[in-house]
Amino acid sequence: MIGKYISDLMVKPGKSPVFDNPRDYGLEYEDVVFKSSDGIELSGWLVKGGKDKVIIQSHFGVQCSRSGYTQEGKGMMKNALWNSNIHFLEQAKYLVNAGYSVLMYDLRSHGKSGQAKTPWVTWGKDERKDVAAAVHFISNHKELRDASIGLLSFCMGAGSTTFAYGMEKELKANKKVKALIAVQPLTYDYFVKAMELPQFVINAGNKYNKQKRNVDLTGESFLPYVKDVSVPTLLIQNKNDPMTNLDMVKQYFSDLPSEKEMLWLDIEKKRGAAYAWVGKHPEKIIGWFNKYL
Repeated sequence: MIGKYISDLMVKPGKSPVFDNPRDYGLEYEDVVFKSSDGIELSGWLVKGGKDKVIIQSHFGVQCSRSGYTQEGKGMMKNALWNSNIHFLEQAKYLVNAGYSVLMYDLRSHGKSGQAKTPWVTWGKDERKDVAAAVHFISNHKELRDASIGLLSFCMGAGSTTFAYGMEKELKANKKVKALIAVQPLTYDYFVKAMELPQFVINAGNKYNKQKRNVDLTGESFLPYVKDVSVPTLLIQNKNDPMTNLDMVKQYFSDLPSEKEMLWLDIEKKRGAAYAWVGKHPEKIIGWFNKYL
C-alpha cells in the first residue's frame, strides 16, 4: 500500500540502535534515565567533563539514536542520508576536551528510550517534551544544577527544541540555558516537497498518517515558534542539502529574535553531510558555546 510506505518513510522510527559507546572514545560516562512530563522513560549517557557547563545534544529522528546514524539495517536506503556511519561521540569527545559535560539521549521511540503512547515520530511536536525533560534533568542534577547549559540540536531535534521554546514554559523561563546551535531544522511540508513526489502519493501518505496512526503533520510546523527562541542561536545549513527548502531555513533565521549567526556550508549533496561535518569541525561549535556559556 503506497500510503503505508510513504507514512513509514515520514513517521515510523526505523532501526536506531545505540551502536557506539563513550568508553571506546576514552570518555568517562554514566548511563542515565529520566522521564518526560507525559511519563516516557528516556535513556541516555551523561559524558563527564567540567561541572560548570553542559551541552545537551538532541539527535535527528526516524533512523537515528543518541550515538548517531548507522547504515546497518537500512537496506537500499543506507546511502540516502550519508555514505557512512555518523558518530555523535566525535563531537562529545572534543566538547569534553574543551571542558564541557555532554548529555546525549534517545528521543522517545528511538534507541533505548521508551516508546510513546503513539509510537510515531511527530516531527518535534511531542518530542519537544523530551528536550524539556533533558534540560530539567540537568538543571536539577546534584552535581550540575549550577551549570550553564548549551543546546546542540539536529534536524528533528532542532524542531523539537523550537517547539519546546514555544510550548514549554519551564524551558523558556530557564535562565541556565545560554545558547543554541540548530543544525538543519526541517519541517515536514518542505521535506515532502523537496522529495518531488506526485501530489496523490503525498496525499496517500498524509491520509494513512491521520487515519491509521493518529498523526496529522499537514498543519504542524515549528516555524511559528521560532520567535520564542530566546537564546543566542547559531544556525548551520548545508546549501547543497537536497532534502530541504533553503527559503524555509532563511525564514527560520530571519525570525530568530536574539543574537544569531548563519553558517552556510558548501559540502556534499547529501542531507547527512552537515551532521557528519559537526563531528569533524570543532572550532565553530566550541567557539559559539564558549562565547555564551
